[in-house]
Amino acid sequence: MTQRTYEVMQDGGVPIKSWTVGVPFEAEAKEQLKNISRLPFIHQWLAAMPDVHLGKGATIGSVVPTVGAVIPAAVGVDIGCGMMAVRTSLKASQLPDDLAPVRSAIERAIPHGRSSRARGSRDKGAWCDVPNDVMSAWAPLAMQFDVLQEKHPVLRKTNNLNHLGTLGTGNHFVEMCLDEHGSVWLMLHSGSRGVGNRIGNHFIEMAKRDMERWHIQLPDSDLAYLPEGTEHFDQYIEAVEWAQNFARINREVMMARAISAVKSALKMDFDARIEAVNCHHNYVSREHHYGKDVLVTRKGAVRAGAGEMGIIPGSMGARSFIVRGLGNAESFCSCSHGAGRVMSRTKAKQLVSLEEHRRATADVECRKDAGVIDETPAAYKPIEQVMAAQKDLVEIVYTLKQVVCVKG
Repeated sequence: MTQRTYEVMQDGGVPIKSWTVGVPFEAEAKEQLKNISRLPFIHQWLAAMPDVHLGKGATIGSVVPTVGAVIPAAVGVDIGCGMMAVRTSLKASQLPDDLAPVRSAIERAIPHGRSSRARGSRDKGAWCDVPNDVMSAWAPLAMQFDVLQEKHPVLRKTNNLNHLGTLGTGNHFVEMCLDEHGSVWLMLHSGSRGVGNRIGNHFIEMAKRDMERWHIQLPDSDLAYLPEGTEHFDQYIEAVEWAQNFARINREVMMARAISAVKSALKMDFDARIEAVNCHHNYVSREHHYGKDVLVTRKGAVRAGAGEMGIIPGSMGARSFIVRGLGNAESFCSCSHGAGRVMSRTKAKQLVSLEEHRRATADVECRKDAGVIDETPAAYKPIEQVMAAQKDLVEIVYTLKQVVCVKG
C-alpha cells in the first residue's frame, strides 16, 4: 500500500480523516465536519476528500457512513449528480482546427442553461416537445414516479420528464477531451435536475419537522435526520433511489445525443463507448464497512473500490482524470469528485476578470463571457494538488484535456 496521505482531527465526536495534505482546507468546512462527527449514528469516522469545501447542510467532498439513520441534506438536492465519459475511436489528428461547429452541434442537441419562467415562456434548459428517445428513456422511470407522486403530491408540479436528457447550469458540462494517447473522449456532468431538487428539499424539510416534533437539538438544523424504521426513512430511501436512477439515465441520454451531434458536425462515423464510465458523486448506498452494514452518503465523492473506475474532472480549463479505485478501506473506498472550489461563485465574479478567464481557457472552444466567470479555473483548487493528495485512493488510468466545453 502506498504511504498514507491523510490527516486526523477530532473534536468531541468521531475522528475525521482528511486526505488534504498540500491542498486548501477552509476552517468553515472543518467546523461543518466537526458538527457532523458529533451525531450519534456515525460509523467509525468521517472521511474528507482533497476537494473538500463548505456546503449547505453537509460538507462537499465528505463521506458520511451511518448506522440507523440518514441525513437528507448530506445527500443534498442534486441527487445522483455524477459523471459519464466514453472513449471513442476518433483521434486528435482527425479533428478540424475549428471546433466551434462541434460545440454548436452539442448545444443544439442537449438543452442547457436556464431562462426565466415568465407566463407563457419556455425554459431553454427543458424540453418543450419531448423527443422520442427521451420518451423511451422515461418509460422505466414512469411507473415508480406515479407511485412517488401519490405519496408526495408536492412532486406533481416538477420538471421531471421535460428535464430528462438536459444539462442544467453551474458546474454541469459536456466536453470533448483528448487523452495522452491522442484518443478523443466525450465527458459530461449532471444529475437528477429539477425533480431531484424537489425530492431533496421535500425530505430535508420533512426531517427538520421531525426533529422539532421529537425535540431533538442539533448543532445545525440542516443535519436533521430520518431514523431507520420510520415511515419517512423508508419513503426517502425509495425516492432517493428513484432520483439516482433518473440521474444515471439522464447522463446516458445526453451522452447518446452528444455522440450523434459530434458525428453530424464532423460528418464522419466512429465507434463510441470503447470504454465507458458512469458514476454518481452525490448519493447514498448500502455498503458493508468495518463489520457493519451501513448507509454511505457520498456528498461530492466517488466510490473507489478496488478496480472500480471513476472520473475526477478538473475545472473548464484544467485536466481531468479517468481513475481506478485502490479500495482504500479507511476512506470507505472513496475518492474526490473533482478539484473543489476555493472561491464562492460571488467571490469569483468579483475577483476574476473576463480577460483572466479568457487566458485560462484560451485553448478550449467554450463560452468566454462574464456569465461563466464563476466556473473559471481560478475558482477551483489546482487539480494536480488534489490528485497528489489522494494517491493512496486511486491510480490514474487516463489524463484528459478538454478541447470543447459546453456549459449552461
